[in-house]
Amino acid sequence: MLERLWLRLGRLAARVSIVLIIMASASWAISSIYRAWEFSGPVSAEEQIPPNEAALTQSIIADAIRIADQHRDNTRVLRDAHAKAHGCVKAQFKVLQTLTPELRHGVLSDPGRVWQAWIRLSNGNALQQFDRVGDARGMAIKLLDVPGEKLLRDSRGSDTQDFVMINHPVFFIRDAAEFQQFFAAKAQGERVLAFFPSWDPRSWELRHLIIALQTLAAAPESPVSTVYHSITPFKLGPHNIKYRVIPIPENCPSYQQPELNRDLPNFLRSALKQQLSLDRVPACLALQVQRQNTSYYMPIEDPSVPWDESIAPFETVATITIPPQDFDNPQQNLFCDNLSFNTWHSLPAHRPIGGINRIRKAVYQAVSDFRHQQNGAN
Repeated sequence: MLERLWLRLGRLAARVSIVLIIMASASWAISSIYRAWEFSGPVSAEEQIPPNEAALTQSIIADAIRIADQHRDNTRVLRDAHAKAHGCVKAQFKVLQTLTPELRHGVLSDPGRVWQAWIRLSNGNALQQFDRVGDARGMAIKLLDVPGEKLLRDSRGSDTQDFVMINHPVFFIRDAAEFQQFFAAKAQGERVLAFFPSWDPRSWELRHLIIALQTLAAAPESPVSTVYHSITPFKLGPHNIKYRVIPIPENCPSYQQPELNRDLPNFLRSALKQQLSLDRVPACLALQVQRQNTSYYMPIEDPSVPWDESIAPFETVATITIPPQDFDNPQQNLFCDNLSFNTWHSLPAHRPIGGINRIRKAVYQAVSDFRHQQNGAN
């Protein structure tokens, strides 16, 4: 009796599984055809600002400050994202000597010029969790003593040019409306709801959920051994571009990263300290840019869509050298914590473009001001 019942249940489960597989395959095929139609060129080279973006931005600011206030370390207010730094290090940013004339704009105007810089390497989460936890990893570069009027006029960015990146090529948020939805859910501790805002399947953002999950990747061997992407687009003179930083170990002395205990909470800081402070070996990287080709689907307003590298390959424009140094001390760590990185700490030649960057301008500034006020920093 029981044996026949189990057999029947087994056959029913098998049939249901087959039906579900067929339905999932059909859904994937239909969505692939739709995406191929939706994600086809040409696209605009100009920004397109939705009428409700300003109101959505104010809502995002309110939620971002709530999130920052929720994440305090004793009496200090931490960043609402990228709270945990692996290190803040000095670096030299050298414009490529052979840079093509059409890419010589802003800080890249003078081939061979060397800019001094600070680089902050971090985890993406607002919590200072163990490095082994899946997370985005961030790199923020601040070039120093950059002359010229900046897009964001404040005392902390008046003489700097910032580049802000994470180690994933696309963003899991499309626009201001989805950004507001995400921050509201995050402030309530319910991030998953950002991707499932209602019971209506048409409102679900499954593709963006997959991107978010892919962003929460395992930690690299070292903060300087992975590729970092701008995700969002920027100007480079007349060009619309995205940029990235890649390791170029061939430009430095040969170095084999010792195997570290990945169960240690801060093993990425340990890896950086091992190379720069103990083994005294520099790290070498390169800044590259990818130019938009408007004949293909390379949108400005949707950073969840990658720009095809086979159509628009990356071009190296500068090299970055992080020399051996002792960086892990209380004074420098506090200095690093008080640094503000903002894509709008920028010359007009490198202006951020697209909806996510427009939101960043207001949100980053508001959260930075809140942190500095609460922490008593200038």
